[in-house]
Amino acid sequence: MRILVIEDEPKLGEALQEGLRAESYEVALAHTGEEGFYLAQSEKFDLLVLDVMLPGRSGLEILTTMRVRGFKTPVLILTARDAVEDRVRGLDAGADDYLVKPFAFPELLARIRALGRRGAPETSPKLQVADLHMDVEARSVRRGGETLELTAREFELLEYLVRHQGHVVSREMLTREVWKEAGRHTPLDNVIDVHVARLRRKVDDRFEQKLVHTVRGVGFVVREQPAE
Repeated sequence: MRILVIEDEPKLGEALQEGLRAESYEVALAHTGEEGFYLAQSEKFDLLVLDVMLPGRSGLEILTTMRVRGFKTPVLILTARDAVEDRVRGLDAGADDYLVKPFAFPELLARIRALGRRGAPETSPKLQVADLHMDVEARSVRRGGETLELTAREFELLEYLVRHQGHVVSREMLTREVWKEAGRHTPLDNVIDVHVARLRRKVDDRFEQKLVHTVRGVGFVVREQPAE
């Protein structure tokens, strides 16, 4: 689970980041409203932990703007304001939960787990693009009636690309979501390119219609139409 914490109090923000990482969450930390707004819009997170009183742009302003733009990620608001009208204002702005400072860390964890369950998308075990069929539960792939023999990594890579079919997937996304190596200092670009090349040979070489395409300088996309 990838969490963005937007908190301007340095000690609290760093304590939250350290505590959540100790619980095996991947955590990004922003200390201002503008920085948090930028990260929330430019990267993928499963949950936002958002302070209300922030320098530059308030938490409620950030939340209202993101909801207007169709931002669906669950948001947990942190605030020192405990009046009923303040809670109502936060929930009306689009918050999914509300926690008043000071709070007990175990309660924060419980609320995060609850929001994670609520926000987890349903995923289909059966995937298809053109004549390629994937059965995620059976870990099988068929194309044109022919079974494709994929390694475990190739299967995970193809599943991620097919679930995002029609959308370009960057190497950074694959590093984070498939290789689970978001914290690496050395990029995995070469490793990813090798795996995509091997996957393309198995998925496309014997078929006229190509499904796995490279978008130069950006990443990869699975789609029925040829790359432009």
